[in-house]
Amino acid sequence: MTSKIFGLAMLLGSALATFNVAHADQSLTRTDLVKSDIDVPGHEVVQVRVDFPSGFLAARHSHPGEEIAFVIEGTLEYKLDGRPAVTLHAGQALFIPTGVAHSAENVGKDKASELATYIVRKGEKLVVPAK
Repeated sequence: MTSKIFGLAMLLGSALATFNVAHADQSLTRTDLVKSDIDVPGHEVVQVRVDFPSGFLAARHSHPGEEIAFVIEGTLEYKLDGRPAVTLHAGQALFIPTGVAHSAENVGKDKASELATYIVRKGEKLVVPAK
């Protein structure tokens, strides 16, 4: 009996460990591509590839400048404050004005990726969580 309980505990522990590893892999991945001064005083361009696992929601946030989000693959739903939600597929882009709080969610069944290009005030935090 004790060996059966021990075996069940080991099986449960293994299942939980597998769940935690799978869950840990479900995070947003940001790859910095370009960061450079531009001709606008006090501003810079930043370009980032953002990879979203299926179902991942990037919670409401804003940026200290404009963003152009270009969907590389998959399907992303963007919700900008004061506007209706918009769903974009690979090859489509969206302009997000300075300081507008927004979220982005992978609403597809596979990974989604965007190329985010920012023209932002230099020296400020790129992503500001919304209140």
